[in-house]
Amino acid sequence: MLLVIDVGNTNTVLGLFDEDNLLHDWRIRTEIDHTIDEYGVLIYNLYQSSRMKAKEIKAVSAIIISCVVPPMLNILEPLCIKYFNVKPLIVGPGIKTGMPIFYDNPKEVGADRIVNAVAAYNKYRKESIIVDFGTATTFDYVSPKGEYMGGCIAPGIVISIEALFERASKLPRVEFSKPKTVITKDTVSAMQAGIMFGYAGLVDGIVARMKREVKTNPLVIATGGLARVIAPETKTIEKIEEMLTLDGLRIIYELNKK
Repeated sequence: MLLVIDVGNTNTVLGLFDEDNLLHDWRIRTEIDHTIDEYGVLIYNLYQSSRMKAKEIKAVSAIIISCVVPPMLNILEPLCIKYFNVKPLIVGPGIKTGMPIFYDNPKEVGADRIVNAVAAYNKYRKESIIVDFGTATTFDYVSPKGEYMGGCIAPGIVISIEALFERASKLPRVEFSKPKTVITKDTVSAMQAGIMFGYAGLVDGIVARMKREVKTNPLVIATGGLARVIAPETKTIEKIEEMLTLDGLRIIYELNKK
């Protein structure tokens, strides 16, 4: 079995594949202060909560990691060796992706952005714009030939919510949810409306500009933890693929396993 690990600035997502079948997936907080053994216990508890059998746990024979938090690799690499007896494959420079990367400095591109692009093209075989709602909201364009052409980055939704709370003394911390109207009658709803509909407008605006720039009509795919919340409020998102990154990691592992 293949264990895939996508380490983001806020959350880490794990998936367990049996060939191309995703058996289990888990989302935990990214904590750089945790020890190797603390993460080992946490992963074991995730396995237990999913009622996995001991033979399934021992069946992990390969691991691939995508990480945008470099200190986490100092924890995860020895963890994989200690608890799974497996040296993990790390997505980074020199790894095979099957996708040309047209970026001024390819080393600057977040591993998760490339993984998403690989998964999107592998599944749909057409040009696309991938919108990933993570700690940052990223927009990436893949050409009709399956080339990664670049994109743009905006502050993430959660970052924006926290900034309002921390920088405006009278504004409370609010839950991210959809209000009934955009013209609201209380502060909490007003903040929710501004964030929800503001981000929907941000997505539509950037996607429209990207389409004008490439002079085509790419497929627009949303992924990330908040994709299902935001996507229905937009006019441009056509597909929601919550596990896009995990699937991309599986595909890249298959390209490199020999």
